[in-house]
This record gives sequence, structure tokens and C-alpha cells, in this order.
Amino acid sequence: MKLKKWVSLGALAATSVLFLAACSGKSADDDKVVVKVGTMAKSDSEEARWNKVEELLKDENVTIKYTEFTDYSQPNKALENGEIDINAFQHYNFLNEWNKKNNTDLVGIAETYITAFRLYSGTEGDKNKYTDVKELPDKATIVIPNDTVNESRALYLLQSAGLIELGVSGDTFAALDDITKNEKDLDIVEVDAAQTARQLQSADAAVINNDFVVEAGIDPSKAIFIEPKGDNAKQWYNLIAAKKDWKKAKNADAIQKVVDAYHTDEVKKVIKESSEGLDEPVW
Repeated sequence: MKLKKWVSLGALAATSVLFLAACSGKSADDDKVVVKVGTMAKSDSEEARWNKVEELLKDENVTIKYTEFTDYSQPNKALENGEIDINAFQHYNFLNEWNKKNNTDLVGIAETYITAFRLYSGTEGDKNKYTDVKELPDKATIVIPNDTVNESRALYLLQSAGLIELGVSGDTFAALDDITKNEKDLDIVEVDAAQTARQLQSADAAVINNDFVVEAGIDPSKAIFIEPKGDNAKQWYNLIAAKKDWKKAKNADAIQKVVDAYHTDEVKKVIKESSEGLDEPVW
């Protein structure tokens, strides 16, 4: 009789525990601190690096919830409105211009990578004319994009390659008129960015936006010069952005853990491999 009573009480206790657990509706994930991250629709490469970040956060009591946007005007609005905690889709130049136009003070809290511009050799048939920027002859024709932002970036690249000198620096946009030295008397020709890859058969070299490199099936590893990291390229560093007072947020420690997870050698490796070398970590 006593045994039956003990079993009945034990069964009742177990039932009570199950009932309470069911009512609470909690799981292990419910106890984790959520960080809301805004991105544009993620490429395979972006997906891979964020997957690695999540993997590194498994034991850190942090979970990431993503909001993917389709319009570049949306992630910063969502950040300013408090819909997300951080975003990762822009470089310094974009963020600075956004703050000026919208009277906001969003800040970069972590640098991530740069998608470096590259100078590609002109071609003869299916072969490159040159294998190194130093081989470019006097009076060589070099094609660059003609829009303000990409023209500036291309000219800074040519300066870094030792081909020209400019009278401006840093985050000041450069134009052809800013060339102060052109010892090889290079013929620098501006064309629509979408047309740069098509000029390789007639030009000695061309600076081509990475989107069009992929579209044209060009091997980035064949570039004869790559935009280096440094002061003149820093405005093109991609970053993780937050509100100015983000450290006062309840989940500030969790946000910092996301940054720390991103800034690891493991993520560096994923960035390089998944982007096939187009993206270069900058921290």
C-alpha cells in the first residue's frame, strides 16, 4: 500500500513538472540574449561568414536574428528607429553621406572587409598583354569608370600603383583634373562602369568594378594591381554600424560578443575563401 502511494505521488510530481514546463513554453534558446542584425539580401559569401559568427557564438548565450532588406535606404532607417540593433551592409563613405543627408549620428563600431578594386591587363585574343603593372608602356591607354565615386577610387588605385600622382587625398573625391603627375603620359579614358570590362581588347588596362568582373567571367587573381588597404581606401572599408549610444543598450554585451566573433581568424578565413579573394578583411 505504501509503495503504491509513493508511485502515485511520484507520478503526480512528474506530471506537475511536465505541466509547468509546457505552460512556460520555454526552451534553451529563450534564455539567450537576442541581437537583431540588419543586412541586405545575403550573398553566399555573406551567408558563410555570418554562419561562422553564429557557430562561434554557440556557447556565448547570444542568438542573432536577421532582417534582410532589398533597398539600401532601409537598413539605416531601421537602425535609427530601433527595429534592429546593428547593421552590416555599408562602407564608411555611404554611412557618412547618410548621416549628413538624414541628420543622424549612426556610427561604425567595427570594420569588416574591403572589396578591393583591381586593375586588369588588356587582352590580345584570350591572353593578357601584361602580367605586372610595371610592364605598362608609356602612353598606355587605361580605362576607368566615369561616375564620381568609382572614378575617384580608380584614380587613387592608379596612384597607389605608382602610375600617377594626385593633388588630393583621404576621403576627398579625385577627378582627372586632380592628376598632378603623369610621367608615362598615360591616356586615362572614362567610360560607363558597365562598359569597362568590354574595353580590355582595345585598351592596355582597365579598372573594373567587382560586379562586372564576375559578370564578365574575369579571374580576379589575374589582376595586375590590387587596391591596397590604407588611408586613401579607408572610406571603402565595410563596417558594422550601430546607434551612437549603443553601449547603453540592455544587450550591449551581446552586441560586443557578435563583433568579437566576427573579428576572429576563423571568420577571416571564411571571408577570403567564400569570396574567392575578392573581399579582404581589414581588422
